[in-house]
Order: sequence, then C-alpha cells, then structure tokens
Amino acid sequence: MVETITRAFLLGAGLGTRLRPLTDHMPKCLVPINGKPLLEIWLNLCGQCGIQDVLINTHHLAPRVEAWAAAQTSRTRIQLSYEESLLGSAGTVAANRDFIGDASDFYIFYADNLISVDLEALRSFHFRHDGILTLGLFHSPQPRQCGIVTLDSAQRVVSFEEKPAQPKSDLANAGVFIARRELLEFLPSSGFSDFGRNILPNLVGRMHGYVLKGYLLDIGTLENYQRAQLEWPLVGGHPSSGERTLGGPSRGFKTSEENC
Repeated sequence: MVETITRAFLLGAGLGTRLRPLTDHMPKCLVPINGKPLLEIWLNLCGQCGIQDVLINTHHLAPRVEAWAAAQTSRTRIQLSYEESLLGSAGTVAANRDFIGDASDFYIFYADNLISVDLEALRSFHFRHDGILTLGLFHSPQPRQCGIVTLDSAQRVVSFEEKPAQPKSDLANAGVFIARRELLEFLPSSGFSDFGRNILPNLVGRMHGYVLKGYLLDIGTLENYQRAQLEWPLVGGHPSSGERTLGGPSRGFKTSEENC
C-alpha cells in the first residue's frame, strides 16, 4: 500500500523587503519566474505530488493573492488564511490546525523558495521512520546563515541550531517538511512562532533529516531573483534524481522566518 499525503501548507506571507522595489506593488509569493507566478509553480508541484488541498497564508498585498487564487483552475483546492499580523512559520500552522482535518501526515513548504526536487523520495523516506517530522536538508556552503542539523546513522536529527556561530555540520534546513499530526502538540496555542527558533530545537531526537536532490533557490534577494530567471529554464521544473548541488544556499539562503 502506497502512503499518500494530500494536504500542504504553503507559507508565503513574507513582506519581501529584500526584493523591493519589485514587492512594493506585488506580494513576494507572486513574483514571476520566467512569466509564471511563484505560487503557480508551487501549485503545479503540489498537483504533481497528489496534494489535493493547500493552505496559503497571506498578509502583504493580500487582495493580489486572493485575485490570483480565484483565477486558478487547478484540481488542487486552495484555502487562504489572512494574517493581520504575521504569525511566523509555526504560528501559521498552529492557527490553522483545523485545515489538517483527520490527515495523519502533511507537508509544510516555505513558498518563497523556488524548487525542483524529488519529493517522492522525501515522502518515501518519511514513511520509513516513526519520527514526528522529516526535514528536507541541503549541504550549505554558508552554515552560519542557516538552521544546521547533525544526524546519526539512522538519519535521526541529534542536534539543531539556528544560525550557529560554530556549526557542527553543513546540513541545513531547506524549508521543506513532512509532519505527522503529533507535531501540533508542540505548537503554541496562539501568537508568533518560528519553526527554526522556537520549535525544531525542541524536536531533537524526534525528527529525521533527508538530503534533497535537485534544485532549490531562495529568491528573496534581487540578485537571486535575477539568477532564477537564468537558471529555471535550464532546470525545466523537473525534479532531479541524481546528486546535484542545490541552487540557492551559496547566495544567502534563508531558512528562518524573518518577515521578509
């Protein structure tokens, strides 16, 4: 029997301050990559993975996201959740726990990243262990700027530190998670909460890590945004099954919620 995951959080409500002036009149999650809005790329990926329902949080220029969502014809259903004040990555999941319904497992994606990775391999790995969370990881050349983990021989996370002064490894949080519903027990009842700073350190020993294969780029800076326009046509939006250096980490990949 093939285990399926049909629900996903697309966390895309950041202010996009590092992308100004592009984001003065456009939310970061809708910036075009070769003419296609970033959220549309994510929605297509979700559809390819069999995800039936996505929840997208909104804040900055929320009506633009609402208009985009209303125009979509994807079979993946879209639910929007407006945040008057940003709740942070974990705070959004906590505030929308009803979205999970009776699902035993669900995805969490940081939707301000541009990715083409093998999510099927990540899903398969997730169902081979009993941890609360599976973290998608990459080898970062700048580990002091990332959430860094170390793994044991069973790929269990045995340490996690956000932006460590002296990193214990180069394995970094990529903002691609698969969670079991038990994760909800570790989330706050209300208010702002960030996975990297507030939640993941408390899950050491109860989560596993998997090194993603393919392409990933944080498009949060103008430099990386321009880089995406050049690289995405070469990637073609097709997950790579081979070993490859991910696209974004060397250019300021951001793994924690910084409201930008």
